[in-house]
Amino acid sequence: MIGMPPSILPSAWRRTALLAPVLSAALALTLAPAQLSQAAAEEANDPTHAEARVSAYLREVRDRPEALAAFFKALPKGADLHNHLSGAATTELLLKIAVDAGYCIDRTTLTASAPPCTGSTRPAADTVTDPVFRSQVIRAWSMQDFTPGQGESSHDHFFATFGKFGAVSSLEPGRMLAEVSTSAAKQHLFYLETMLTPAWAAADALATKVGYDSDLPRLRDKMLADGGMDAVVQQAISETDSMLEEFRTAAHCDTDRPDAGCALPVRIIAQVDRGGPRELVFAQMLLGMELARHDPRFVSLNLVGPEEDPVAVADYRLHMRMLNYLRGVYPDVPLTLHAGELVPGLVKPEDLRFHVRDAVLTARSERIGHAVDIRHEDDYPELLRRMARQHVLVEVPLTSNAQVLGVTGWKHPFPLFRKYGVPVSLATDDPGVERTDISREYQRAALTYNLDYPALKDLARTSLEYGFLQGRSLWRDRDGFKVVSECARDRLGDPHPGPRCARFLASSAKASVEWKQEDAFHSFERTFGAKPPRNKSRTANAFVEAAG
Repeated sequence: MIGMPPSILPSAWRRTALLAPVLSAALALTLAPAQLSQAAAEEANDPTHAEARVSAYLREVRDRPEALAAFFKALPKGADLHNHLSGAATTELLLKIAVDAGYCIDRTTLTASAPPCTGSTRPAADTVTDPVFRSQVIRAWSMQDFTPGQGESSHDHFFATFGKFGAVSSLEPGRMLAEVSTSAAKQHLFYLETMLTPAWAAADALATKVGYDSDLPRLRDKMLADGGMDAVVQQAISETDSMLEEFRTAAHCDTDRPDAGCALPVRIIAQVDRGGPRELVFAQMLLGMELARHDPRFVSLNLVGPEEDPVAVADYRLHMRMLNYLRGVYPDVPLTLHAGELVPGLVKPEDLRFHVRDAVLTARSERIGHAVDIRHEDDYPELLRRMARQHVLVEVPLTSNAQVLGVTGWKHPFPLFRKYGVPVSLATDDPGVERTDISREYQRAALTYNLDYPALKDLARTSLEYGFLQGRSLWRDRDGFKVVSECARDRLGDPHPGPRCARFLASSAKASVEWKQEDAFHSFERTFGAKPPRNKSRTANAFVEAAG
């Protein structure tokens, strides 16, 4: 398969190329009896001897930061399902893009702008020769060294960063994606879903032309009339084609030394500005649905922006009704939603009582991002039981929740989700702004909630299982990791599966990625099932604090 992940395919291949790599018939070898017994043990979902040894290793290195960091970097971590491209690229890359484009930065607000650099602005290139200026910009564009109490909260500083580097983040999205995907691949992620806003100007122009109509079917008809939305879809596809060409160049995908990100499956989630005018919100929702229907690189849509924004709060239930209607028209398009990214004080108490519930019941979302305010929802135990029954996943970015909302440790609902059997995946959210990565998210979860290796393995498997990657799953159902019948006689992840399993894996992008991760688990267990090193240094807690 070609570069931008066996995933994000160039335009010419978009509708015809297989989305999963074809496994060669030469891989169809007979399994040995020992391999069958291992598969049977894993089928029972009991911890294996290898898993127990890795858990023992993890306990031994909890206060050995170097060994701990190496463990979590090497750990197979499934998928990152909650990742905003503009906030995922490192601040250093954004600054380099600004320098290369000759952009300017305001001396006071530290906001980037297009040249010429006059008045209160100075060239971004000055950050190359002026380390003090460079440090100021990095702190303004990220959470680096931020301390609340200086007239700005962590929440406000976080959201302000996007306005400060916003003029830069739209310049070279392919270059940003190259960095983000390569970083993900090097940290042993096997799939990435990243969010971006497609064809914003075209969608805005259509929304302005059509205006708002409270009759949603009629509003959709108006936006589709005379090829209006079709033109916006084509603009989004064209922009994506250009982004991926830029990606392939930046990641050296067509050379003999491609970056790791070239082989990572990536899908796009279309962003919808929940704080925008009603007609624009609907237009962006409709665009996301149409893209997911016509372009396999797009898989879903998501509402973005501060959930406490006055417009977002006032129109929240309207947005859920919009999505309820569109899901009836586009039943095959899955949905993930930011919901419950709130704490008391950000909104009135009554606005903490229904956001997650409405996202699940009205919008019928398969995944929820954050859900931090779940304990404030009406009858939250019943809601959690329903989410468990309906297999509604919660995407949990621990560092983001700590920095933006101040919710950490046992105040975070992560243990509550697990108690009620709600599926959970760890995520990064905006790792560039937050100065984190997926390895630190797993480490933070393990140290804070005393997770053993099988629990970490479960999180990684769950993240892939609930990803919107096309194809059947490797697992028979979502209530346990029991392999499908086609591969039941094969050792999980075996690079040489039998003919029936090989045919199944070749037919499904999702299953083939899940199978690849299982092979990585075996390698990881062989490496980290040995006795840990004896040298000690700082405590693991100190390491987590130093890592942010």
